Amino acid sequence: MKRDNDFLRDLLFEIEAQDDFVFSHQSTLGEAAEERRRVYHIHLLCDAGFLTRTAGGGYRMTNQGHDYLDAIRSDTVWNRTKDAAAKIGGASLGMLMDLALAYLKQEASEKLGVRI
Repeated sequence: MKRDNDFLRDLLFEIEAQDDFVFSHQSTLGEAAEERRRVYHIHLLCDAGFLTRTAGGGYRMTNQGHDYLDAIRSDTVWNRTKDAAAKIGGASLGMLMDLALAYLKQEASEKLGVRI
């Protein structure tokens, strides 16, 4: 199964929008393909350190996950980040975060008139 960075971003937005900090997801045998895709991407977010398992079997977004989401929140920054990754043939999540932070800093510098 391929990693879908847009889907990862959507999952992070979904988790952030919840009222509770614990995100519950029950995995069951015989899940539909879309549900297996969702579980796989939740595991990728855990692998990257953006989510972590809680004692009760749920997940919560880590500080690093919040930082990544803040870096890619702007559609402009996200699209520039994806375009840059495509130009080099792809990028790891860590590199996507670095690119997004660079574009976010560039945007902030331009809007605020300060060098970051």
